[in-house]
Amino acid sequence: MSIPTAPTVADIAAMIDHTLLKPEATAADVAALVAEAAELGTYSVCVSPSMLPITVPEKLKVAVVCGFPSGKHSSSVKAAEAAEAVGKGADEIDMVIDVGAAKAGDFAAVQSDIAAVRAAAPVPTVLKVIIESAALTDDEIVGVCRAAVAAGADFVKTSTGFHPTGGASVHAVELMHRTVSGAGLQVKASGGVRTLEQALEMVAAGATRLGVSGSRALLTSGEAGSGY
Repeated sequence: MSIPTAPTVADIAAMIDHTLLKPEATAADVAALVAEAAELGTYSVCVSPSMLPITVPEKLKVAVVCGFPSGKHSSSVKAAEAAEAVGKGADEIDMVIDVGAAKAGDFAAVQSDIAAVRAAAPVPTVLKVIIESAALTDDEIVGVCRAAVAAGADFVKTSTGFHPTGGASVHAVELMHRTVSGAGLQVKASGGVRTLEQALEMVAAGATRLGVSGSRALLTSGEAGSGY
């Protein structure tokens, strides 16, 4: 994605995955999410797999999480979840890695996990790999990003927004961008991106997609709710 030198509010909106992943979300909540996304001009809506199928306007994409939020699912379960989501209309899959494998330095296991989901959700489905960057050292971030490249992912993504260590940081986005951009992968910043100022900082650091639950508040420079 080509990013304008000085992104407008509309440009930022077009990078947003408008997100609703609360466990108590209802079908009515998702319908409201879709309507708001269409009004705001976001790139997609991002929902839990149990909410599928959903009806969206033609230009609005549907992203679905996989292995969420812990990543402590077997690869076969993640693959089955991704395949079912694609079968029910998902355009994009946001999968969570096994963060413990990354902490242990077992990047081969991380790569195998991602590859299983990639095989279950082949191109043109977009595959984003959630790495929980706040829980990782810089070396671990680089190792996971390289595993994502090797496994054929399309994006690396900072966070679920549910991990106690926190969400996106400018430093993590910059490091992830440097590691994967040469291989053609993109970076999604998510977790605590609540204001337009923060969004612009993430884009300047190399993010081409943003995960946001409080999109309206962000796009009007107000504080969002809990974030994502």
